[in-house]
Amino acid sequence: MTSLRILLVTPPLTQLNTPYPATAYLKGFLGARGYASTQADLGLQLVLKLFSSAGLRRVFAAIETGSFELSDNARRMVRLQRSYLATIEPVIRFLQNKDNTLAPRICHGRFLPEASRFDNVADLDTAFGTMGLTDQARHLATLYLEDLADLIKETVGPQFGFSRYAEKLALSATSFEPLYEALQAPPTLLDKLLLESFDELVARTEPDVVGFTVPFPGNLYGALRLAGRMKELRPEAKTLMGGGYPNTELRQIKEPRFFDYIDYLTLDDGEGPWLRLLEYLQAKKDAKAEHSEVSREHSLLSATYAISSANKRETLVATQFENGFGLGTLQQEDNNAQINGLGGKNLLQRTFLRNEAGEVEYLNNTAAPNIPHHEVGTPDYSDLPLSEYLSVIEVLNPMHRLWSDGRWNKLTVAHGCYWKRCSFCDVTLDYISRYETAPAALLADRIEQIVRQTGQTGFHFVDEAAPPLALRDLAVELLKRRTNITWWGNIRFEKTFTPDLCRLLAASGCIAVSGGLEVASDRLLALMEKGVTIAQVARVTDGFTQAGVMVHAYLMYGFPTQTAQETVDSLEIVRQLFAAGVIQSGYWHRFSMTAHSPVGKNPAKYQVVPIGPAPGDFAWNDLWHDDPTGADHEQFGPGLAKALYNYLHGVNLAEPLSFWFDFKVPRPTVPRHLIQQAVQEASKPDFAKQNLRLFWLGNAPELRLESGKKAPQAVLTFYEQAEDFEIKTTPAVGQWLHALCTQLTNDYDTKLLLKEAAGSFPTAEAGLSFERFLSSVPWLKLREKGLLLF
Repeated sequence: MTSLRILLVTPPLTQLNTPYPATAYLKGFLGARGYASTQADLGLQLVLKLFSSAGLRRVFAAIETGSFELSDNARRMVRLQRSYLATIEPVIRFLQNKDNTLAPRICHGRFLPEASRFDNVADLDTAFGTMGLTDQARHLATLYLEDLADLIKETVGPQFGFSRYAEKLALSATSFEPLYEALQAPPTLLDKLLLESFDELVARTEPDVVGFTVPFPGNLYGALRLAGRMKELRPEAKTLMGGGYPNTELRQIKEPRFFDYIDYLTLDDGEGPWLRLLEYLQAKKDAKAEHSEVSREHSLLSATYAISSANKRETLVATQFENGFGLGTLQQEDNNAQINGLGGKNLLQRTFLRNEAGEVEYLNNTAAPNIPHHEVGTPDYSDLPLSEYLSVIEVLNPMHRLWSDGRWNKLTVAHGCYWKRCSFCDVTLDYISRYETAPAALLADRIEQIVRQTGQTGFHFVDEAAPPLALRDLAVELLKRRTNITWWGNIRFEKTFTPDLCRLLAASGCIAVSGGLEVASDRLLALMEKGVTIAQVARVTDGFTQAGVMVHAYLMYGFPTQTAQETVDSLEIVRQLFAAGVIQSGYWHRFSMTAHSPVGKNPAKYQVVPIGPAPGDFAWNDLWHDDPTGADHEQFGPGLAKALYNYLHGVNLAEPLSFWFDFKVPRPTVPRHLIQQAVQEASKPDFAKQNLRLFWLGNAPELRLESGKKAPQAVLTFYEQAEDFEIKTTPAVGQWLHALCTQLTNDYDTKLLLKEAAGSFPTAEAGLSFERFLSSVPWLKLREKGLLLF
């Protein structure tokens, strides 16, 4: 029997610079289980088709023949269409890093037509300096694309957005009606471009199964448009959907019209549900093929029967025909029973479908467990056009640049969150609540396999919060293998991230971390069960900064019961963090109450009053609420954002906080030097760290014994990447240090604890105790240069 032809699709739009990893994860998993599949990023294909000379000609032609009321900005752009048509393809090639020589013309040659996005352009010389010409040009080219996106939204594609395509149709959509009406309407120009690309893809792959990942609300409309097209092109093919949006928004779906487009909707991790669905669909396909073969045999036997009648051999052939037909019927009945009975549909996992009665049914009867994290396999990025993605710089924020610039391989260190207590988070859902790890060696194997496949050594670890101990073990494994990668990810600012662990992670390739400071109020941090304090955040961020790792802080305002005083105090904490130089990036988010968070589950505990929306037949997640004891949170948003933008550029840090608001705010009550004092708090001396592991980041030193002026001495010479340095000490201590550093350099597998090293220290020959040696100049010099304790 022929195996299923599987197509995995990322609908528009997620990111321009790198593939969203869901299809790569699923493709890798299915490939390891014997299922071949093709994957495609229709968001990228739409953007490349739209932002081409041919695509823009269709846009301008539609504008000129349409009845649009154009703004002055749009009218100017239409008049400049010749310039846009002449520059669009060179700009795309430049953003794909295929023609970096265009940068000087973009920056200095009046090359790009400019519209409203250029009105408030920042001081680029300050932002990028004299050496950042390519980055400056990439930022200007991004503004140019955003101008075109504004024109498209105003005219032929009101739902367009680079990362939020038709997002409003899916946000808090308790009713399916607005989406259904949009899908029933004639396709827009952008829809036509999308469908043209999809038609070519379907003609090439001829899929039996098409899976759509919908990570965000902005992916839903595109997915349903494509699924509807699939029903027209190949009615017998099955459409599947999963992803972050269904996992949070569609857990109570009852809308049968949704299943006009999607045959099966799966929840949570896709590996298990997909495996069972594919087994079920493969069995149906095999049974159908077998039935077709039996029917063909019946036809042949019928013809034989007719001929044999003429030849007076009716009895023999009639017997053959009856036996054959009967066996075929019995076999088909048996197949149907196997497929649709206890061995088929009823063993599907976490799957919605529309049953024969036309009602939405949820099936999760299988006893099969979830696929463990260590068995999900390695993401497979093959058949994605990795060289076609665009590196853009949207805003002058160093962390936002990592999100939008460069090709990052995405990988998960651990499944779920090891903390899973934050009251604003969806901790009741599987993607957070089920915490599982994988061995460091297996993760390193996956990393090396991905690098071989993609040729890219950049990694974004996409964990909710990467566990510090797993990161530690992975860093050691990477250093042991001499695997050179560049990576960044999300963490919790917890005390396990000591300065030494931060240095270890930096040595393994870490360039940036992001973490939740949230409300920057110890009372509210305790209320939300964040598990950190302001002083602790200050010390952890300082440790990363001292290690050369950029730090981004997620900031929140509007948490239940947050007062105006606490909001202003939070801003003061943020100001001090930037002034101290321990964070380099940040972003304010307004608190949102969700149905699957502790606040949403128990609003009375947090003194908020839910006011809707009531659950409908479609999506349900974001909840409206009143906060009777809190401040007027909405009015603080613009001032907080304006202050943060200035702080991350080192501007106006000395201004009073009232400067940022157009209404009266209270004075901050937190001490002016709170962060500075927290950072300067002395850490434990090394003699209190006896149970920690020693780890040396450098090379084995050379040992030379010399006769000194007063007594013999040992000279240890260390040759390192940036500098060479020497340590002079007594011969006994020098020989001990030489042996210690050599062992640590050559043996990564043996975990040598500080107390074990103390056992071999030559106390008598050195004339000092090990505890006193740990405060000596040679030891402190080594600690400074890369001798770590973690």
